[in-house]
Parts: sequence; C-alpha cells; structure tokens
Amino acid sequence: MTADHYFSAEPAAPEVRSEIEFNVAGRDYRLTVASGVFSAGRLDPGTAVLLRKGGLPTADVTGTFLDLGCGYGPIACVLATEAPSAVVHAVDVNARARDLTALNAEALGLAGRVRVAGPDEVPADVTFDQIWSNPPTHVGKAELRALMERWLPRLAPVGVAWLVINRHLGGDSLHAWLVERGWHVDRVASQKGFRVLRVTS
Repeated sequence: MTADHYFSAEPAAPEVRSEIEFNVAGRDYRLTVASGVFSAGRLDPGTAVLLRKGGLPTADVTGTFLDLGCGYGPIACVLATEAPSAVVHAVDVNARARDLTALNAEALGLAGRVRVAGPDEVPADVTFDQIWSNPPTHVGKAELRALMERWLPRLAPVGVAWLVINRHLGGDSLHAWLVERGWHVDRVASQKGFRVLRVTS
C-alpha cells in the first residue's frame, strides 16, 4: 500500500466516483463510492457478512447508533433504513468517506437521521444503544485496540456492539483481548474468514 490509505484523513488520490449496488434484508441499495475510500469497488465482504449475520434492528427499534469507520456509509444507511426511528452517527477519519456518506444518506432520504462526523466531532455526552463496525484492521493491533478503548465505553448500559473482524487479521486475538478487558463477547458467526462478534458490558 502507498502512504495514501483509506484511513488517511485527506486522501491524495484523485476522486473518481462510481456506484455500487447490493441487497440487505430484502432491500436494494445503490450507493456512490470513490477512490481513496475503503472498498470503493464493491460492498466489502466483511461488511456484507456483518450485515447478514449481525442482529439488524427492526422497524420498532429506537435509540442512538454508531457506525464506526463508516466509509461511504453502507452500514449507516442500512441501519437508518431498517430502524426509521433511530439516529445513526456515522464516524470516519477520512473526509472523502464522510462526504460520500452524507451524499448517500441524502439520496436515500436519511439525511436527517444519519449524522456524519469526524471522531472528535461527536459530542462527548452521547452514548450509543448500538455500535456497528467493520474496523480498520490494517492500522495495526495497537491502533485497533485504542479504537475499541475509545468507543466501546460509550455503549449505553444495556447497549450492544456488533463487530466484524477478519480471522487472519486478528479476529480471535481481539475477541480474547476484549474479554480480558471485561467485555462479554459472543462469536455469533464465522463466515468467509470473518468473525462476527457481539459485545456487551
């Protein structure tokens, strides 16, 4: 990889936009993607596994959700669509990703409930009923754990986090580490080399 990663704050690569299509829970989605953003060519396989195997909210679920490392917004858009009474904070360090998430949310009529922000822009007093994340494993183990240490404590007391981690990129070690840190972790699925973890306090 070059120095211009998908987790760069300001991607240097020229922005070339295109569209991808995918289906989740019987609904079709068409989202705008761009170079310099994670998995711009397709719905990431890990994200697909998470959305298929995680406990997606139903229409009667309310609350405040977090899509951590939102990319161009597939998870945030699915959550806001499935739970029309919920608010979803979509957080990413990548400015281009945030712009795309806002664009996609608006195109789907979700702009009022998908709140796009950089990590330092989320109000400190906001807690989350659900956290969803396909976190950036390529940042390295220390950075990944720091990310978990920063955001998991913001779960509401009865909140739940849904994480998907590539087994070959630290999925099992992250599971063990979270347990050591006092979290209750269930591996709810293992598919195509990915672990789907359900994390509660």
